[in-house]
Amino acid sequence: MPWITPDPEHDAWLVHVRVTPRAKREALDVQGERLRVRLNTPPVEGKANAALCKLLARRFGVAKSAVTLLRGERSRDKTLRITAPKQWPEGLPRPEAPPPT
Repeated sequence: MPWITPDPEHDAWLVHVRVTPRAKREALDVQGERLRVRLNTPPVEGKANAALCKLLARRFGVAKSAVTLLRGERSRDKTLRITAPKQWPEGLPRPEAPPPT
């Protein structure tokens, strides 16, 4: 399974991530079948999840409300839905499937 898959039912992308909280700096890169996200926020009381949604929203050019955590609220491995992204994050490979319409 690739790190990002189309979700045509919701005009969105499903992004499969592995989060590293308390990193020295924020970063995104693809490792295997997951998008590896490094956050400098601690995983306390949902702060890391909020920071993850905010970072992905900024990188994909959407509002924070367009990023939804679907799975993995208390896990490092998560699945998020990004609805109608306006831009592609710099440095990340584009998926092979066409974007949702």
